[in-house]
Amino acid sequence: MDVQDSIQSTPASRMVSLAGTGAKVGLNYLKHYGRRMVSGGGNERLHEENAADIFKTFSELKGGPLKLAQMLSMDQNLLPPAYARQFSRAQHSAPPLSYPLVVRTFRREFGRDPLQVFDTFSQDAVHGASIGQVHRATKDGRDFAVKVQYPGVAESLRSDLWLVKPFALQVLGLRESDVADYFREVETKLLEETDYRQELRRAQEISLACADIPGVSFAEYFPEFSSGKVLTMEWAEGVTLDGFADGPTRQEERDRVGQALWDFYHRQVHEMRLFHADPHPGNFVVANGDVRVLDFGCTKMITEDFYRKQFRFLAPELMEQPGALTEALEALNVLLPEDAPEDRERVLVSCRQWLELLARPFRGAVFDFGQEGFLQEIYDLGEESRKDNLLRTLRGRRGSPDTIYVNRTFFGLYSLLCRLRAQVTIRLPDWVSRG
Repeated sequence: MDVQDSIQSTPASRMVSLAGTGAKVGLNYLKHYGRRMVSGGGNERLHEENAADIFKTFSELKGGPLKLAQMLSMDQNLLPPAYARQFSRAQHSAPPLSYPLVVRTFRREFGRDPLQVFDTFSQDAVHGASIGQVHRATKDGRDFAVKVQYPGVAESLRSDLWLVKPFALQVLGLRESDVADYFREVETKLLEETDYRQELRRAQEISLACADIPGVSFAEYFPEFSSGKVLTMEWAEGVTLDGFADGPTRQEERDRVGQALWDFYHRQVHEMRLFHADPHPGNFVVANGDVRVLDFGCTKMITEDFYRKQFRFLAPELMEQPGALTEALEALNVLLPEDAPEDRERVLVSCRQWLELLARPFRGAVFDFGQEGFLQEIYDLGEESRKDNLLRTLRGRRGSPDTIYVNRTFFGLYSLLCRLRAQVTIRLPDWVSRG
């Protein structure tokens, strides 16, 4: 993989890169329609070329653009397949930064080079992502994973989001005035991810609170080797969760890891109101039958008031009482007072469909995430909703921005459990009956 010697750090230079990519996309359209005049054919090659050009620029800029690609890739319904394939590479394939830039960060943070802090330190990154890259180090016989933030990422995030917002709005088919609060929530979370001191605190807090959950383990963190831009934890051996799930794994092992993941998120969401909000396979490894959580960069804290409004929908009796369902949707601002009757009815129909589907695992004592079609139903309903002109043209700021990361977390958890094909004993919040 190519190594980057620099990252464009000024808003102007980053805007020029994005504008250049826009020009390439325009040229791709011209080439595409020229080819169609000669030989015909569909749009798949056009999407492939555009997606490749956009991802290349996003991965070189890192920060906000690459994080956007990572977030969008988690939901197949948001993107054409070519974009989903390219953007999913944001989890694993960002080109690493050259070692001199890493040394510069260490000197700024610690006043010393990496080899003055550790006994050994790999010059090549072992993993690169949107905000930083990981190096392997040793000291006094111990192995460490050292995450080093890309230079200028924190400073450029706000301008990055401003630059990529038009692209996101176009891809998602949204109006800026209706989703302004949601973009502010994303901006807040992305800025938090650049604060490695907060990640250290949240990692230690969640690890301590969840240490007794069977099948879950956590890396030890080292504040003395950490700062706002460098984060050091013990090195974790194991098989990545996707490798474990896709391999020749016995069903009892799948069930054990799936149960551990379910119990881990149950404890965080329903008891702590603070949770790990980035459940993609790259953030977990499996070793000796346990799943180990590797990254706490994205966490979400919710208020008691929001929790009651959001998770009220788990109560099965709500689906049987139209008036109660309407009131719950109004409390969460999904239904607005100015909605026309036909709009309210369409929203109610859509919400009933989503609630039946997403709450299905909570309706029994055990749920088999390996059953054929469950995740596909979610994708299909998402595609149906995305194409629903009435739903897409509804105006107004609907819902709470807090739902972004709650929904992202549960969608990610369901995706992991389906990939594991795990049968899970469902732990319910104390206040929810099975009906």
